[in-house]
Formats: sequence, C-alpha cells, structure tokens
Amino acid sequence: MTAMLAARAQKGSSALHLNKIATPEPGPQDVLVKVASAGLAPGMMTLLAQGAFKHLPTTLGHEAAGTVAAVGSEVDGIGVGTRVRVHPNLNCRTCGYCRSDRDMMCPQQAMIGHAAFGDVHMPLYDRYHDGGLAEYIRVPYWLVDTLPDGISFDVGAKVHDLANAIRALKCAQLPLGATLVVTAATGTMGTATVKLARHFGVSRLILVGRSAERLAAVRPLVGDVHTDLVALEELPSNWAKEGGLTRALRTLVPQGADAVLDFVPDGPATSQALAGLATGGSLVHMGANRSPLLFPMVAVMVNCWRIIGTRSCTRTDAQEALTLLARGTLDAEELITHRYPLADANEAVAALQNRTEPIWMAVVNP
Repeated sequence: MTAMLAARAQKGSSALHLNKIATPEPGPQDVLVKVASAGLAPGMMTLLAQGAFKHLPTTLGHEAAGTVAAVGSEVDGIGVGTRVRVHPNLNCRTCGYCRSDRDMMCPQQAMIGHAAFGDVHMPLYDRYHDGGLAEYIRVPYWLVDTLPDGISFDVGAKVHDLANAIRALKCAQLPLGATLVVTAATGTMGTATVKLARHFGVSRLILVGRSAERLAAVRPLVGDVHTDLVALEELPSNWAKEGGLTRALRTLVPQGADAVLDFVPDGPATSQALAGLATGGSLVHMGANRSPLLFPMVAVMVNCWRIIGTRSCTRTDAQEALTLLARGTLDAEELITHRYPLADANEAVAALQNRTEPIWMAVVNP
C-alpha cells in the first residue's frame, strides 16, 4: 500500500495522466477506502478546462465505492472490510443551508475529486480534493455510507447520480399523476430520472433526445409509465430557430406538462421545453446550459412558471436512493452500460465526451 495508480489532472493539460503516487495515509478522522468502482462524468473534463479545480495536480473522480482498508484513531463504528460508498459533497455541516437539507448551497460546498464552487477558504477541499479514480481514496469518516450486500459496487459508485435525479424530482414538486418532460433523456441524468420517475407519482413521461434510436433504447427503463418520445433529429430542420420542440410538446400535451427536468448542456431546447409547461408548471435545470433563456420575464409571470436550478444532491437524497436500492424497489444495474479498467481511463473519458455509442452510466474498476 505504499504506492498506487491514479488518474490525475495536471496544470496546463486537458488530458488525464496515469501516475504512480503515494497511497494516502488516513488521519485521525479519516477512512481509507480500497476503490472497487469509480463513476465517470464527462462534465469533469469541461470543468477542468474552465479552471474549476482549485488544486492541481489532483486525482479526479467524485463517485467511488469499495471496501474500508484502514481507519483513523478517532473513527468509531466503521470497521476494516466494511463495504461503503463515498458521498463526495464537502460542506461545513453547521450553517443554515446544511441544517435544512440544502447542503449544495453551503459556502464550503465542493466535491471530492471534482470542482469547488465558492471563493472562500475551503479547508476541507484543501485536504480532500483527491478523488476516486485511483486504487485508494482517503475521505472523512462522516462521508461514507455502508453499502448493503445486495447493492453492487458499480451501482454504489453511481448513487450520487441517482441522488441528483431524486433532488431534481423533489424540486419539481410534482402533483400525483404528473406529466413530466425529461430532456437529454439518453444521458446519465436522463436515464436515472426515467428510472426513478414512477416513485414520484409520474403517470406520463415525454422523453426528449437527439436520436430516435437511442430514445427507443431508453423506453424499457420506464416500466408501465405511459411514454412518448421526441427525437430532435426528427423535428423540422429549423426547429431550433422556429420553436419546433415547443410545438411537438404542445401537440402531445396541449394543456402543457406539469414539469420539465432539463439536463440539456447547451442550445435552445431548454427555452423551448419551458414553453411547453402548463400554467404553474416547473422547470428544474441541472444541465449547466450556458445559452440564455429566450423568454421575457413577463411570460414567466403570466404563466406562473417556476424555474429552479440545482447543482447537486444532498446527503438525504443519497440516503433515499440507498433505501430504494436496499429494498429492491429500485434496480439500477441495467443503467451501468460501460466498465473500464483504470489503465483505460483516458479511453473511457473520450468515449463519454464523443458519445459515438450510447452510454448511460460508466464506471472504472481499478
């Protein structure tokens, strides 16, 4: 355990670098986890290019699950050999946001192996910025959750994405029997949301994506929920400028949808989906779309629309995801479509970025 392989980001480089580095030593309140599975997210490379990583070099990867290899002298209740998943959100645990199930709004909020969002001094992020794309990861003891035997390490690593979907569904404040639009429905967050929708009383789903073929592959995930598919490639060629997505949604639901969960990373689909809402409907955005909304605020006012942004989940959301998985109410194994060895981390990231083949969730197994 003196040295380990890790996928690292380095200053001035946009690629991952596989390096042998020292295995971290756990401090008094730390847990050292031998990583069995680490989740991949294409957004980490975008954030790296944008300078959101405050410490370089650093080991990437904010999603991890594995077995406890060592514990610090002040750690109680967590034994060596325990199966765990790592909750990546670092926050102070004492501010008003943290004490009201809004962890992601904490001024200290940052993610292990990922980005920091604030400009204040972040001592936790300073210590725990190295992530899970490695053979071992060191984390504070309060950020590990026991993983029941029935939950695989691969699914355990992706609990964070499931929890993000749960947070977005909560933010939508869906009525019972809701009609829900999910954009970018063939990606990680889209498929996680589709899988969870029935647990939030959704009776009709409208899935929006670029490819009809890929949308058809997602349809079986919804179970018995009535589902319609809207493929952007099948809309008129001028849909982006002429509101073609809005017309397609209004054709399916003339009165408008109850909510849109929007994971679109760029372009006009967010604005056009917003225009497909019913009076009083909600759009929840978690796609980091940099394109401006194309509506005057008077339209939002007149239609009583709610627009909510949320950048992550809370610990409560993650616990709810674990409960659904442990009970067998939620089966997420089929969401894991790609597995890579750590030595192929660059290939894995390239596949996520290029999207030349359908990828729902991808993991690395060190």
